[in-house]
Amino acid sequence: MELPGALSPPWWLLLPLLLGLLLWATRRPPWDPRKCPSDLTGKTVIVTGANSGIGKCVAMDLARRNARTILACRSRARGQAAVEEIRAATGNRAVVLRLLDTSSLASVRAFARAVLREEPRLDVLVNNAGVTGLPFTITSEGLEQTFTTNYLGPFLLTNLLLELLKASAPSRVVNVSSFRHSAGTADSRFLTGQRHPGGQDAAYNSTKLMNLLFTAELARRLRGTGVTVNALSPGVVSTSIMRHYGCAMRGLFGLLRPFMKSAEQGAASTIFCAVSEEAEGITGKYFDSSCRLALPSGPARDAALARKLWEASEQLTGLTEGPQG
Repeated sequence: MELPGALSPPWWLLLPLLLGLLLWATRRPPWDPRKCPSDLTGKTVIVTGANSGIGKCVAMDLARRNARTILACRSRARGQAAVEEIRAATGNRAVVLRLLDTSSLASVRAFARAVLREEPRLDVLVNNAGVTGLPFTITSEGLEQTFTTNYLGPFLLTNLLLELLKASAPSRVVNVSSFRHSAGTADSRFLTGQRHPGGQDAAYNSTKLMNLLFTAELARRLRGTGVTVNALSPGVVSTSIMRHYGCAMRGLFGLLRPFMKSAEQGAASTIFCAVSEEAEGITGKYFDSSCRLALPSGPARDAALARKLWEASEQLTGLTEGPQG
């Protein structure tokens, strides 16, 4: 067989270059947040996972628009460092840290109780926090860690804050998904580890499909309330999201970094959904990394599947027992 020889240097070195060129060729100039005049004075926003990467860039932009900006972060040290950086860069003193670990439903409930107690309004909720590359792990609450962090935690958080969002309408919920959702599978047994999707990539892809199904079903339930909910793909972005992978994967990712979007560029589609006039009144949709309406995969458009996943998620989070569980 000639395959081993074909994979030896220098041929295999061409693979990262070819992938990089493909990424570069498919990048399109997105909507530019700097040209958006939206002002958020008097409004309150929450951004989860806001201590680094896309989340921090989103929080920075919203703080520049004069919003009361709540950074919902797992790490107190990294979160407070981001708060100080954003305050210094924007001059907005109404940037605060609240601890939140979306892999823990107890943490989500504690965070939501604090918000409902302390905040008179909530205009934008950005569900940005997410992980990939974690090993299959069942938490102390009997849930799979990646699926809880990326999907079930945000599902619970959003539902617990819905009444405040409704009272503040018009308001927006923004769910960060991915173009990789098209390779995912939405099986509620993944949430408890009764079934495993087959690998780290498969788990991530499936959580991003669940984000889209959640978006569609939530939009259906929120019709007429003045609360809109949309999902988006940030594209291929140079962040620290690959930190849990092995050396080989991190090395390949490193080689491709020059061809990827920066975190600031990758934040554009999230900011678009959160503040743009163009997205006003649009709900239940999916935007690509160029801030354009896009058609998600067939499973992501399956209304029956979305309802089934919602019902399973309600049971696992205790929402069927009441909004506060």
